[in-house]
This record gives sequence, C-alpha cells and structure tokens, in this order.
Amino acid sequence: MGERGRGGCCPPMDLMRSEPMQLVQLILPVESAHLAVSYLGDLGLVQFKDLNAEKSPFQRTYAIQIKRCGEMARKLRFFRDQMSKAGLAPAARSLPQAVLNLDDLEVKLGDLDAELIEINANGEKLQRSYTELMEYKLVLQKAGEFFNSALSSAEARQREYASHQSGEESLETPLLSELETANDSSKHVKLGFITGLVTREKSMAFERILFRATRGNVFLKQAVVDVPVIDPVSGEKVEKNVFVVFFSGERAKNKILKICEAFGANRYSFSEDVSKKTQMITEVSGRLSELKSTLDAGAVHRGNLLQTIGEQFDQWNLLVRKEKAIYHILNMLSIDVTKKCLVAEGWSPVFATKRIQEALHRATHDSKSQVDAIFQVLYTREMPPTFFRTNKFNSAFQEIVDAYGVAKYQEANPGVFTIVTFPFLFAVMFGDWGHGICLLLATLYFIIREKKLSSQKLGDIMEMTFGGRYVIILMAIFSIYTGFIYNEFFSVPFELFAPSAYACRDPSCRDSSTVGLIKVRDTYPFGVDPAWHGTRSELPFLNSLKMKMSILLGVAQMNLGIVMSFFNALFFKNSLNVWFQFIPQIIFLNSLFGYLSVLIIIKWCTGSQADLYHVMIYMFLSPTDELGENQLFPGQKTAQLVLLLLALVSVPWMLLPKPFLLKLQHSRQQGDSYAPLPDAEESLRSEANHDSHSHEEFEFSEVFVHQLIHTIEFVLGAVSNTASYLRLWALSLAHSELSVVFYEKVLLLAWGYNNVVILIVGIIVFICATVGVLLVMETLSAFLHALRLHWVEFQNKFYEGDGYKFYPFSLAMLDHEED
Repeated sequence: MGERGRGGCCPPMDLMRSEPMQLVQLILPVESAHLAVSYLGDLGLVQFKDLNAEKSPFQRTYAIQIKRCGEMARKLRFFRDQMSKAGLAPAARSLPQAVLNLDDLEVKLGDLDAELIEINANGEKLQRSYTELMEYKLVLQKAGEFFNSALSSAEARQREYASHQSGEESLETPLLSELETANDSSKHVKLGFITGLVTREKSMAFERILFRATRGNVFLKQAVVDVPVIDPVSGEKVEKNVFVVFFSGERAKNKILKICEAFGANRYSFSEDVSKKTQMITEVSGRLSELKSTLDAGAVHRGNLLQTIGEQFDQWNLLVRKEKAIYHILNMLSIDVTKKCLVAEGWSPVFATKRIQEALHRATHDSKSQVDAIFQVLYTREMPPTFFRTNKFNSAFQEIVDAYGVAKYQEANPGVFTIVTFPFLFAVMFGDWGHGICLLLATLYFIIREKKLSSQKLGDIMEMTFGGRYVIILMAIFSIYTGFIYNEFFSVPFELFAPSAYACRDPSCRDSSTVGLIKVRDTYPFGVDPAWHGTRSELPFLNSLKMKMSILLGVAQMNLGIVMSFFNALFFKNSLNVWFQFIPQIIFLNSLFGYLSVLIIIKWCTGSQADLYHVMIYMFLSPTDELGENQLFPGQKTAQLVLLLLALVSVPWMLLPKPFLLKLQHSRQQGDSYAPLPDAEESLRSEANHDSHSHEEFEFSEVFVHQLIHTIEFVLGAVSNTASYLRLWALSLAHSELSVVFYEKVLLLAWGYNNVVILIVGIIVFICATVGVLLVMETLSAFLHALRLHWVEFQNKFYEGDGYKFYPFSLAMLDHEED
C-alpha cells in the first residue's frame, strides 16, 4: 500500500482521502542519532515502528538513560509538590540561561534535591522541637496554676484547723491530729504525678481507662487549653487538655505510662518547687524565641531556593521530558552488527519526504558526523495509518467520525459531509431562531476568548464544550435558519418576510380555526405562514410537513452514503462492489423509498388528496389493483410494478453473484503457476510482515454467509433506517410543543395576573426552564440523535472504519500532555 510521491512543501488540505503515506527506513550513525530523532520530533511527521518489540524495557540499548530521565522527572515532581505547598508557582517564562545538557542538569538537580531534603529535614526537627516546647510551656502554666491553687487551699484548711484547735472538741474533730500522723512514719503515703497533654476528644475515654486500670486509685485533674495546639507528631492543629495524674506505687505508674502511650498523650516533666517552675518557664520562653528566629531564617532560605527552582522549572521539566521521549524512540530502533548505526522504520506522509531529508542532513551537520544519514522508502503490503490534516475548525467534526471508527487508509471520509449534514440535522430537530440566537451568543463567547481559554484548565464538561465550539456555532446558525422556516421565536410566530397570505372572512373566525380563513395575498415567501400558528389545523399541518420532510432528508442522505460506496469501489478498483453492491443497493432503495420521496414531491406540487400510506401498502399487497383516487400521475400502476420487480431482483443480485465470482478469482490465482518475481526489497518486507489478508485461505462458506448477512442487513436496514429518520419529526415536534408550554403556561399565565411579583417569578421560571430544558437538555438530546443518524444510518452504507490513526513522534505535543 505504500507509495512514493514527490516531496516538497505541504500540499493543499484534502479531507476526502487521507494523506498518501509511505514506509521509510532511516539508517542513522550513532553519533548523530540523538540529534536526528530530536529534529524529527520537532518536525512531527514520522511515526516510528518498534523494531525491538521482543525485548523487555531493561534489555534495550538506552535503558540506563531512560532510568536517569525518570529519576530526574521524580526530582522535578518533588520540586513541584514543594512549590505548591509553599504557595509558589513555576515562572510563566523561564529566565534565559545557557542551555544545559542532560549530564549538567542531572548534577544540578541532584544538588538541589539534596539541599532541599536537608532543609526540610532540619525544618521538621526544629518545628517539632518548637511545638514540643510550646506544649511544655502550656503544661508548666496550667499545671502550675493547679499546684498553686492546691497549695493555697491547703494553707487555708490549715489555718481553719488551727483556729478549731483552740475551741472545744466536737464530733467532727479527727481522731488523730495531723501532727501525730506526721510524727508516725509508718503512716506516710508517697504520691507521684505525671503531667502532659491529651487530645480533647479522647480525654473522657482517657479518664475512664485510667480509673478502670488502677481501680480508682488515681486522681486526675484536667485543664482545657483555649486555643488549638500544633501536635509535634502529626503537625496538625488539635484541641488538647493539660492533665495531671496523681498515683501511688510503681505498678500504677507503669500502667499510666502505657495508657498515655496508647492514647498518644505527650508527657512532660514538672517540678513542684515554685522557684524552679518559674525558672523553667523563663528558660522555655527563651528557647522558643531562639527557635522561632531559626525557623523564620530557614523558611526564608527555603523560599529563596524554591524561587530559584521555579524560575527555571519549566525549562528543566521540558528538557527532561524531551530527552526521555527521544531515548524512548531510540530504544525502538535496531542497532546493526557493527554497533555504529541505528536502523529506524516508520510511516510518514509522502509530502514530508524533503523535509525529513533536510532534518537528517541538518542533524549530521550539527553533530559533526562524518557519515550522512540514509533515507529510503520501503515497499510493503502492510496497511498504512490514516492521517487527515485538520485545523481548529474541522478537527471537532473529524473527532465525531473517529469516535465511530478511524477511516481505513484512503477510504472516503464522512467528515467532509458531516461539517454540513451534522449541524443541519441537529437544526431540523432544534429549529427555533430564538433558541438558536442564544446558542450562537454562548458560543461566540468561547470563540472570542479562545486564546485565553485554551491556556486554562477547564472542567470536563466545559472542556468538551470548548473543544466543539465550531460545531456548536454551526448548529446555532443552522437552527436560526430552520427557525425561520418553522417561523418560531420561542414558539412565537412573526411576519418577518411578508404579511400573512391569509385573513379572516369575518370576525367570527377568530376562534382558533382555519375554517373562516381566506387567501388574500401571495403565498408567504419563506417558511411557514404565521397564520397556521395557534389554529386547530396547526398540529396536523406541521406533523405532515415535518414527517414527509424527514423522509426526504433521510432518503437523500442514505443515497449519498450508497454513492460514496461507489466512489470507494472506483478508488480501490473493486469492480465487484460496483456491479454487485452499489447498483443493486441504489436500485432497491430508490425503488421503494426513492419512489415514496417522488410521490411526496408530486403531492406537494399538485395538491393531490392521495393517501400515500394506501399507495405504498397496496403496492406490495395488491400491485395489480387499480389506484383510483390515489393515482398521482399517468402510468403509475405500471411504474409501481416495474419498481417492485426491480426491488425483488436486486436482492438475489446482491446475494448470489459476488461469492461465486470471488471463488472464481481465487481459483484463477491458485492456478497461475508462474508469476513475476517481486523486488528483493519487497520480498523481504512481505516475508517480514506476513500480512494476514494475503496469506489467509479462501473459505467459500464464510464468504457466502458474510454476503448473506450483509444483504439481509441492507434490506431490513433500508426500512428501519428510513423509519429512524422520523426522529427528526418527533424531536422537532417535542421541541416546539415544549416551547409553547413554557411560553403559554408560564410567561403568559404570569402576565395575566397583573401582579409585578408574580410576573417577575414567572419570568425567572421561564428563563430557567428555557435554559435548563430547551437550551441544555434538548440540545444534548438533538446532538445525540444527529450523532446516531450519522453513525448508523449514513456511515454504514459505505464506511468501514477499521483503520488506525497516524500518531507521529512530536516534541511539540509534550507541552499539552500530563506527566
């Protein structure tokens, strides 16, 4: 399939057939291979083939370089995370500096990475010490307050006891005085205490567990810390309580320590001595001020380092990604036995031949290589990739086609017709020039600001809407056009092009009936006469008009699809498809539904009252009966008999001859004992590729069954596809009736109350309903139905869509890709 063409500059864009492609072989000296691949990446017109598919990634020549690039990319991602945490963004434009090579950049990134890690580690240690000292200060303050209050309470009780000693003894006088108890050493109880902080949400559970573990032999005192405290372990702000636990004995102490550890309570030492406590608070405050100044200096240093990184981040990131992409391509090349040359194979458009040769020559010159790279075209039976050169206008239409399937190499492209037919069929279902203007204004916003919006990250839905902005603007323009035809502006008719052709015979005809209307002027020049709107005959009239129009449009588009299959057969020189596919298909479709379309046009032109349902049904049930009042033209009965006979003959015409002729062709090829020898190069290519189509055996039964399925599908599809186009009528009717409901039952109803508040509410409801239902949901519904008509009813007549896209190696695409 590959073919040689003249090189040179890009030819004019042609969307009907994909670009002629060629399989090229490049023999690159090792010293210039890297630069050559880089220049070809800048060119973006070569899709390289993987010649080392049998090797694992670790067995390839440049695996070490890719690993180095991956490590550098990891460091750059680390820098980006650190900058985002610090609230910094990479500079929009890197400052101009000397271009670094990969080795220098690796050393520089390694030094910066080590320095930043060290700064972070030191900062974390200092921050942890700072938060611990802050907690320690809180413990000293809160626990000190507790001990001070306990001491003052004890002194008060002692004074009260001393005053009672002078009086008479009473029942409340203790049996043993404190002095006697103090003199008896056997009655001393030694109490210990532990101080610290515990999170407030765990404080109740902490107290309960302590009580149960020690069987109530502890005394716990908690004080609430007013402001959240930064936890030294997690680094997050947490609400905490200061606690003091009094206990007796080592066993109780061990239990309390384990419970503190389980609850994540931070413990701190505390002295009962008031003078020592004051001294410790002073020392802690001094150390906190020192740590604060050290942390501030470290943060400034870290910010300066990240600022320096941010100035060159984009340049470094792009360089690493480009180098990784280049080495990935180099790993796809095979190395010759002498290990002095790399051999590359890939697809490129024929028009790019001269530009590729220039890029290779420039790489040889710039790398000061003694040997020039070799460029040659290979001949192969392998199917080339499909490449359509699109622009920002038609790329969205091409994506609509590609979503169904990528065109086979140089197959007729439905995207050419989709540019017109897709928005037109949408507009047939959406026709309202008021709604069309709303769509147009919304889309113009995207088009006017497309430069700014294209550089921003939009949401998923906004991204899709922005990508299809040129599809939507054509949909809007065609909707305005069909809205003029339907004469609907938010369901309201206007006498835009001339006064109505009808007028009332007398005032009694103003009861929404056309009985009293008479024609007083020339026919309304464009679209539906506004007099039809609001009458009892409006719905039957518009139903008949839109249903017949849908059939005409459907038959026309299906005929276009069959005609495109004829041009495909001519292009690929397949005479069997011309004689035994195109001709019987065009005869069958037009013998039935082409004839129906002609009857519709004749009925419109003549004003006949013939029943077309009756004509089409009895054309099959009783073809020899007289038509009577349903006759639309002389000789109609004979014409119907001939058309019915042609439709019946075209079915076996499609089914039988093609499989037998294919079998005859195959037997002739098998009987040819002698054939011209191919070129050595072509022989090697065909042996290497083992094209499945050229080597698979001919199975007559499979071919016959395939043709049978294809015939049945077309015959049944001709009926179902024609009926499927009636969705144009159904959705147009639904859109029109919804517009009427919102206008009459919301806007006019609110207007009739003569109340400003109700009117404002009604206008708001009308706007919300119009935007939400008609401009969003109905737009999406009509879009999907138009999509189905193109994919199923139109494209299945000629479009195979079993190709694969051309994905060239392009360094320019790296800017738009995520890591």
